[in-house]
Amino acid sequence: LAADEAKATEGPVLTVSEEAIRSRTGRGWERWFDLIDDGPASELTHAEIARWLTDEQGVDGWGAQAITVSYERARRGRAVGERSDGFVITASKTVAVPVERLFDAFVNESTRDRWLLDGELRERTSTRPKSARFDWGDGETRVNVGFQAKGDERSTVDLEHERLPDGEQAERMKAYWRE
Repeated sequence: LAADEAKATEGPVLTVSEEAIRSRTGRGWERWFDLIDDGPASELTHAEIARWLTDEQGVDGWGAQAITVSYERARRGRAVGERSDGFVITASKTVAVPVERLFDAFVNESTRDRWLLDGELRERTSTRPKSARFDWGDGETRVNVGFQAKGDERSTVDLEHERLPDGEQAERMKAYWRE
């Protein structure tokens, strides 16, 4: 089979394995999906399904999110990385600099201009040296960045680019940020 055909026959990407959801909740995927289809939740939004699972089915927050996302992938065609307001991608990198310097590389515009040559970030808010939030380009999408010290001379940056319009743009931005 070609890669696309093989992927199509695999079915939706569920958040965890059948064994994990059964161990955590006492039911497997198809039983959860049938329960949602047969109940009032089939026409509800993501948040409403998760709340129904918590309030009416006694599922904890983690389980409610796992079941809801997997249900939407299996029954509604939700793609991996897709949210109600668009697609989201993540990237992470550990670098050999103190966390304050890494934070400044994002937040200080003149420093950022030396490494981010073809992108435009406009700061919305930041908490030194823990996090920063930006508008990207025309402001339709957002970039959220977290920083964590890994000792005195190493730090990790975790980046999330959200509100991307489609899966194709999400893949392009994932490659962009990882580069």
